[in-house]
Amino acid sequence: MPGDSPQELLIELQRVRDHVSAEGQRILARWEPRLNRAAFEAGATNLAHYLAFRALDLRTLQKILATYGLSALGRSEARVMPTLDAVIANLKLICGDPGTPVPRPTADDFLNGTRELARHSEALLGPVVDGRETRIMVTFAPKAAKNAETVRRMFDAGMTTARINCAHDGPAVWSKMIETIRSVADQVGRRCPILMDLQGPKIRTRTVLTPEDGPEVEAGDRILLAFDAPEPKRDFPFQANCAMPDVLHEVKAGARVSIKDGLIVGEVEEVTADGLVVQVTRTPPGGQPLESEKGINFPGTALNVSPITDEDLRDLDFVAAHADMVGYSFVQRPEDLARLQNEIASRRPDDRPLGIIAKIETELAFANLPDLIVQGAGANPFGVMIARGDLAVEIGYERLSEVQEEILWVCEAAYIPVIWATQVLESLVKRGMPSRGEFTDAAMGNRAECVMLNKGPYIEEGIAVLDNVLRRMERHQLKKSPQLRALSAWAGLH
Repeated sequence: MPGDSPQELLIELQRVRDHVSAEGQRILARWEPRLNRAAFEAGATNLAHYLAFRALDLRTLQKILATYGLSALGRSEARVMPTLDAVIANLKLICGDPGTPVPRPTADDFLNGTRELARHSEALLGPVVDGRETRIMVTFAPKAAKNAETVRRMFDAGMTTARINCAHDGPAVWSKMIETIRSVADQVGRRCPILMDLQGPKIRTRTVLTPEDGPEVEAGDRILLAFDAPEPKRDFPFQANCAMPDVLHEVKAGARVSIKDGLIVGEVEEVTADGLVVQVTRTPPGGQPLESEKGINFPGTALNVSPITDEDLRDLDFVAAHADMVGYSFVQRPEDLARLQNEIASRRPDDRPLGIIAKIETELAFANLPDLIVQGAGANPFGVMIARGDLAVEIGYERLSEVQEEILWVCEAAYIPVIWATQVLESLVKRGMPSRGEFTDAAMGNRAECVMLNKGPYIEEGIAVLDNVLRRMERHQLKKSPQLRALSAWAGLH
């Protein structure tokens, strides 16, 4: 534990700096074969330093530094070494050694990471709008894209970026969407990048058997996730098979199971010749129906499933020719990204690299995040989406707030833009009436470079409200740094 004299703090900070420098170089050397893009060199270096820095427990040191007015370490994501150098320089001044030169980072050194993040964000996600730094991405429905006036109102409300979900519709509809979006963007004099999301290997229920009188599943019931087509069995009135049956053979007894975004939660009691016997441990009060085409997750189970399907490869033919970015669902390992990069390169041999958005929605993807960033940004314009729906199911709702914070920190350290996604202002966009908690959630999104809204009948109002919330919050907070705008509410009390 460091002492609280400035001399002792200086020795401790220099020790920390030496560790970060040496360990950062070791990490960079491991990454070197995958760093093939000059635009990511500075980000990779700072990310390596950040990982070395945050491997240390700095809480006690931070508290003591705060008593000297030197507590900037907690906001060092985009500038690890300049922050350490600045604190060390100030400690040397406090120690009063006039004969020792005080190397101090310049303003350019200190702010370069923030500028790099802004530059990468604009290149990938498009320019910001006047008075608002956070972009707004909107998921398009075919109906909205048919009406140029509707799209124009979306731009007027504050939309900057468009998203098309390849899980729905097809090339003919997608072409019309893109044509309308780009035509209106040209008319209003804006660049509007388009993200197309590959569907990925979503594991879903397929055929479902339930009792004839239709009771809902409740805690204490058992569900048979069948390897083959379900057949009526007295012991298992609730049954379902899976759209990806091979996956079930990888699941072991004791594995956790979540169906329909966590509305049915259970544990694999045993593996039989017929399938997985799931003991249900939690449902909403009154139960939950077991339905077809609902997502199945196995939190904590590392499944050997390729995140790119044959259907995704067919969709990629269109995406590579028409989109600005491709969204990669259920990516988990650097090898997954390498495969997508090869597929993109084969479809765009003479064109600039396609932007890639890695959707972080599993525990393994979160654990591998630094290596995913290096693999992705080492060759392509790259961003990360915090896909909070599946991610919450996979890691547990209790951990979501902590994990999304860490994703934001690591991406800022790498100068990689982040998209804050899933159910932002969902009640407002879909039903025209927001919940109170949605505004707090939307306000938190200003720490990302982009916030995503899903489609709904009240999308224009949703965009306008989100624009208002983000503008207000940016006056007070930028990433982790308070902006210290003058508080006008109590000005008359002076």
